[in-house]
Amino acid sequence: MRIGVLGTGNMADALGTQWARAGHELLIGGRSRPKAVALAARIGHGARAGSLREAAGFGEVTLLAVAYEGVEAALDAAGAAEGTLCGRALIDCTNAIVPGRFTLATDGGPGMAERIAARAVGARVVKGFCHCADAVWRMTPPVFADGPLGVPLCGDDEDALEAVRTLVRDMGCVPLDGGGLERARLLESTVAFLLGFWFGGVEPRAALPPLAVQGRA
Repeated sequence: MRIGVLGTGNMADALGTQWARAGHELLIGGRSRPKAVALAARIGHGARAGSLREAAGFGEVTLLAVAYEGVEAALDAAGAAEGTLCGRALIDCTNAIVPGRFTLATDGGPGMAERIAARAVGARVVKGFCHCADAVWRMTPPVFADGPLGVPLCGDDEDALEAVRTLVRDMGCVPLDGGGLERARLLESTVAFLLGFWFGGVEPRAALPPLAVQGRA
């Protein structure tokens, strides 16, 4: 499928590289054209570079991969309020987390996915790929002792969700149904909570009993 990428940072690099290797056609959009050109060259596999607006209008799926502080500016530059993302599956992999505190910068209001949906006219937003660092997404594939990595997805549009599920599977991962977009804020909060463990050197899985046991509780 055709995928427009908004952003030129680590997540754009990691996810974009995986999808290009899987045979998808990418257009990298950035505020800095030289950075977009450099990333497209690094990804290879026919990836091309353009502006944020060009990337927004490129494909069936668009990845928003910028720091949360730059989300509004990126969407504005992409023409999201003018409908450039209308009808497209828009993947939100952002984390609005206060550095060092592991709390949400959006606390007390709508989550990032909901804010993005409100700003990107007609876009079919899917929250996903936000619970792991770029180093995990660079693994080929992200498989561990207990199996392939699960990727929680939250969204309201079934066609958009299915397109993103395809991209999850193409990376060797397993899509997990996280519910509607209103539940994306729960995923965002979970990521913030888990980061506190990871940065503290604690294995969060120690707090989770096996499904077979939990199901009998």
